[in-house]
Amino acid sequence: MSGHRSAHRLAEYRSRRAGLPLWLKLAFTLWMLVWAPTIGVLVGPQNYFWLCNLANFLLLVGLWCESPRLVSMQWLSVALVGTLWAVDVGTALVTGWHPIGGTEYMFNDRNPLVTRLMSLYHLLLPLVAGYAIWQLGYDRRALAWQSVLTWLVIPASYLLTDAERNINWVEGPFGQPQTMTDPLIYLAALMILWPLLVYLPVHGATLALSRHRRD
Repeated sequence: MSGHRSAHRLAEYRSRRAGLPLWLKLAFTLWMLVWAPTIGVLVGPQNYFWLCNLANFLLLVGLWCESPRLVSMQWLSVALVGTLWAVDVGTALVTGWHPIGGTEYMFNDRNPLVTRLMSLYHLLLPLVAGYAIWQLGYDRRALAWQSVLTWLVIPASYLLTDAERNINWVEGPFGQPQTMTDPLIYLAALMILWPLLVYLPVHGATLALSRHRRD
């Protein structure tokens, strides 16, 4: 009897993974048709190297392919980062103080207003990716795949982008250049710590919530 109940719960869980609605795919595609060329013109294509910017492109593919792996990878990429971004911007908006740092550009009048408004996608992506894995299921292999992607993107950012942009914080944490250690030692530490501090907590919490949902 218990085996029958377990099979019934598993079948019910799978039945809820009904795919993604067309309106979501079309809406996100429209967003990308506006966001990608705007950022390319106003900020430059180097900005696409940001992991959170790259997530826009990969999430678009993941939505249309309904790929649990791709949307799970981008969930790891944006869930914690988007939350911290929102906390930093929200706190600065109310108090003028950045408790985390890295979002000062949002309050810099030298940056075009359109560019700053486009950065509000940090609030959007966790919602889209979270909904997608709710519908499609979370792929536990996403942690390994996203870590490998990060280990490719971080050295590429260091080699192919301007140092003053500090893309993916390859020159120093929280948008500030570091001088405490050799740049290559810092880069190696960044590659290790990014998956450990950004992806692993989200991965663990998501697995726990997925188990709770199945029960």
